[in-house]
Amino acid sequence: MHNMIVSMIQLLFEIPETGSIKDKRRIVKSVVEKLKNRFHLSAAEVDLHDSLSFAQIGGAMVSNSCVFGESVLNKALKMIENETSIRIQDVKIHSEEF
Repeated sequence: MHNMIVSMIQLLFEIPETGSIKDKRRIVKSVVEKLKNRFHLSAAEVDLHDSLSFAQIGGAMVSNSCVFGESVLNKALKMIENETSIRIQDVKIHSEEF
């Protein structure tokens, strides 16, 4: 039987200069869509829904390798750092074997 690895990323970030929840939702949706489209992750806003300036996004992928899964998540993190105006406060990347 082959191993199934679930690699997960959790991002806590600040959204500077957000004027409304609508602005925040637009920025969060953009980040989530980039994670889904470019890296084929399952991703969603998972906490801090009512906060105006902070958000928490979770993402996950299934593969057969911790090294591969975590390398994809690290590439996704670099993309977010380079292409968005958000300020990442905390990141957790973790893999589990099933």
